[in-house]
Amino acid sequence: MYRIQTMNKISPVGLNRFPSELYEVGDAVQDPQGILVRSAKLLDLEFNPSLLAIARAGVGVNNIPLDRCAAAGIPVFSTPGANANAVKELVICAMLMGSRDIPGAIRWVREQAASGVDVSTVVEKGKSAFIGPELYKKTLGIIGLGAIGSIVANTAISLGMDVYGYDPFLSVDTALRLDRHVHVVKDINDLYKRSDYITMHIHYTEKTAHMIDADAIAAMKRGVRVINLARGEIVDDEAMLTALDTGMVAAYITDFPNNRLLTAPHVIAMPHLGASTPESEQNCAAMAVDTLRDYLESGNIRSSVNLPEMTMDRSGVQRLCVLHKNVPGMLANITSLFGRDGVNVENLSNKSRGDYAYTMVDLGSKVGDNVIEDVRRTANVIRVRSLEW
Repeated sequence: MYRIQTMNKISPVGLNRFPSELYEVGDAVQDPQGILVRSAKLLDLEFNPSLLAIARAGVGVNNIPLDRCAAAGIPVFSTPGANANAVKELVICAMLMGSRDIPGAIRWVREQAASGVDVSTVVEKGKSAFIGPELYKKTLGIIGLGAIGSIVANTAISLGMDVYGYDPFLSVDTALRLDRHVHVVKDINDLYKRSDYITMHIHYTEKTAHMIDADAIAAMKRGVRVINLARGEIVDDEAMLTALDTGMVAAYITDFPNNRLLTAPHVIAMPHLGASTPESEQNCAAMAVDTLRDYLESGNIRSSVNLPEMTMDRSGVQRLCVLHKNVPGMLANITSLFGRDGVNVENLSNKSRGDYAYTMVDLGSKVGDNVIEDVRRTANVIRVRSLEW
């Protein structure tokens, strides 16, 4: 029986996908083989030796020590696309709020009533402070055309917007999903200079930290409205506040508030609402559970953020899953051990990612524990698992 520890409240829609006869699941589970997490901080967590994988019910993984997990042979899974529709809808909402300062308008009306004014007598005069542009025929720039960015692009096209997208890692599958009217540019400055609105849908990494800085803002159209529902650290707050003061940026709508931003005008800050819908939480939980089960039961790695992705149909009677360093000669070293014992390799797949590689081998007959132990002792091997059908 597999032991799964939940580190946050996970939707029952996902947890119910664990067969009760195969899995023990709960927040009090000890010595887990799998961890399900949302936002709990695992950066200082000491991994038990039996921990095989971590699944994040969501996209951001800055709460998980990815490098340390990779070095220990622990794949970390995320759920790209599971919350895409929820974020897409909030992007459209953010553009509307930023265009016409809807939160400010609502606040103003309440303030009039609280001061004793008959609101109906002042709205016609007061509304002039909240005039703003329509989205129709305006240009939206999207940085990152993955699961979220691509459907934001298609929705904006349907609203009558002109859409420019930038993504140096655009996949073929994503490109095929994009509306043909989306302009994909190779130079991000082409996007900056054209866009009335800019929204970001990229991961936070060392390379994307403060990506929107003073130089990036200087390349944008004056009066641009910037939307950040990705990660707060992607935007340089000080550069953004300066741009808001000068009018270079007309509005900054962010899902990552802090006290410094909240002291400034023209900032609309929300409390990280991007994926806060019941549908999104259910989708993320279901995808996280499915990916975790697929790895534990079949060795397949899908949606991993730190190790190679690889799936292989079942064949033979036993599968060895070997996580190892990405160095020359590993395949020959591993397969030679099977040939020594006269075991036929039915199927084999190998993929690498940076310093690490993953090899799955389906065998025509079962091998003894001594062979598995020999594989485990092979130089540069990190972890070996044996699965039998």
